[in-house]
Amino acid sequence: MLRELFKIYLLFIALFFLGRLGLYGLYFDRLGDISFAESLLSFIYGLKLDTMTTSIILVIPALFMAITPQIGAKFVGRFLSGYVLFFLLISLYVENATFPFVAQYDVRPNYLFIEYLKYPQEVTSMILKEYPMQLIVALGMLLLMGWAYLRFSPLRLVEAIQTPLWKRLLLFPIVVAVLFIGIRSSFGHRPANISDALYSTNRMANEIAKNSLYSIGYAYKSYTKEGNLIKPYGKMKLSEAYERVGKKLALNPNQEFPFNRLETTHFKTQKPKNLVIFIQESMGSQFVGFSGGDTTITPNMEKLSHEGVAFTNLFSNGTRSIQGLAGMSSGYLPLPGEGVVKRNKSQSDFFTVAALLKPLGYKSSFIYGGEGRFDNMRSWYMGNSFDEVIEQKDYQNPSFVSTWGVSDEDLVLKANEKFKSHAAKGEKFVSIMFSSSNHSPFELPEKKIDFITGKPKYGVENAVKYADFAIGRLFELAKKESYYKDTVFVVVADHNVRVYGDDLVPVKMFHIPALIVSDGVKAQKVSTLTTQPDVLATALDMIGVDLTYPILGHSIYSDKKQEVSLMMFNDNFALRDHEKIAIIQPNKEALTFTYENEHLKPSPHNKELERDALAFVTVMDDMYNKKLFRVAK
Repeated sequence: MLRELFKIYLLFIALFFLGRLGLYGLYFDRLGDISFAESLLSFIYGLKLDTMTTSIILVIPALFMAITPQIGAKFVGRFLSGYVLFFLLISLYVENATFPFVAQYDVRPNYLFIEYLKYPQEVTSMILKEYPMQLIVALGMLLLMGWAYLRFSPLRLVEAIQTPLWKRLLLFPIVVAVLFIGIRSSFGHRPANISDALYSTNRMANEIAKNSLYSIGYAYKSYTKEGNLIKPYGKMKLSEAYERVGKKLALNPNQEFPFNRLETTHFKTQKPKNLVIFIQESMGSQFVGFSGGDTTITPNMEKLSHEGVAFTNLFSNGTRSIQGLAGMSSGYLPLPGEGVVKRNKSQSDFFTVAALLKPLGYKSSFIYGGEGRFDNMRSWYMGNSFDEVIEQKDYQNPSFVSTWGVSDEDLVLKANEKFKSHAAKGEKFVSIMFSSSNHSPFELPEKKIDFITGKPKYGVENAVKYADFAIGRLFELAKKESYYKDTVFVVVADHNVRVYGDDLVPVKMFHIPALIVSDGVKAQKVSTLTTQPDVLATALDMIGVDLTYPILGHSIYSDKKQEVSLMMFNDNFALRDHEKIAIIQPNKEALTFTYENEHLKPSPHNKELERDALAFVTVMDDMYNKKLFRVAK
């Protein structure tokens, strides 16, 4: 029995080792800031994760092999052989999927892997179009493994079960003890977990050390429950947490509705303006001239930056669209686990701009080119005071439809008609628009842009250029209409494209562009550190009416504006105060860095900033769980 279990263990360890070796070779150039010897520790720490994963798989074979009477040896042996093959195929599939996943998200499969399984149509279409060769190779490897296992399997499970039962029962306690040690992989107070792979300040080394199958299982366990998600980050009294966050953001928390306050507008008017927020999918700063990128890719953004307020030092909440949507629709910051757009307790009575402006008579809409059910967007917006959600099914005869929905130009045309309708009825309006063209597999209509020479025709640069074309189209149409001079327009990214880097939190890749254009507002470049909630607060300031809200940021025209940013990267949180950054990770000691030359440089512990980072995570979680982030009534 022991021999057969050890054979199964070796099969899985060999498979996981080969997958890790492939990643190590492919991303070896990303390990340059650590020594060769330290990089090899990825295999040592990886073996620990592999052993934990394999030990879990071995529980069923160990149990059945120990207690099955000899008479059932043939049947149970075949069952266990099939069981082992099933998990070998699953493991091989996940190892194959790891490579394109890392290429796309720069991390091993995690909760995103699980989330995208909810959308088989979109994901299948994307895989077939973007990764056909990888899919063929993976299927070939699965078939080859299945054939080789059935033909040359080294396992002799039937023979093992045919040994006397009393011998197997005597060995069973030893097997249980070994598997328990393997699963726990720690003699400390707490069992080992995914954080044990985080041995280096080089993030890619940590990713190589992880086990993809374990990472998916760990993410499923963590992200399908909402209780006590902050426990792995540390403990802090709520009173201290709120006090710290209030001080850091220059806000005064109150007991009933934390951070709700009256904000006096700097643009007082008798006729409040409309508000349109056009959120751009994955438009990083590197593609936009005024934020330090390539001006030729986004000429319309560059032109508009001379007509309004351009944010040159803006950093996103996170790396997911739902984090950007929450930041720009409600002024919320990231929290552990799922974003609030998908969480149960935020599906109603959660603060949004629609809830804020509804009492002033504003009509509200969320306009999207894809299916509203994706990432639960329709449910969240409709449940939080938006009057209407316009999605793919609401477009008649769109000019172009991709995997992710109608084109950005179709979106802009639809939005313009909606805004004209409001203006014709004398209605004030607030609208969130969300683009989708800049998304893999980057399907773009013909004859709309001059495709960039030397770049893939259906690649990210041309997708961003097309998104910029649609932005220009929106302003071209709007400037011909009466509503234009009465509207505050915001163009802002949800996050950067394919956030990657070797730092624990690749801060550089959180840099995104934003601009606000409004009649009568002086054009300027804003170089102070800003967040998406800051952009939202600034836009609301410009509509010209005093407002009471809990937005976790300030207008750039306010003397309370702070240079503080909270960023979430997978399970890590980075709190930035000017150029100092504290990072907290689950079940790990907090670290402090200095942001220099777009990279994190290790610095002595700044205990206060590290405590502030924990305070933000604690407060975000508490406000969500107690439903405190809402409009005061």
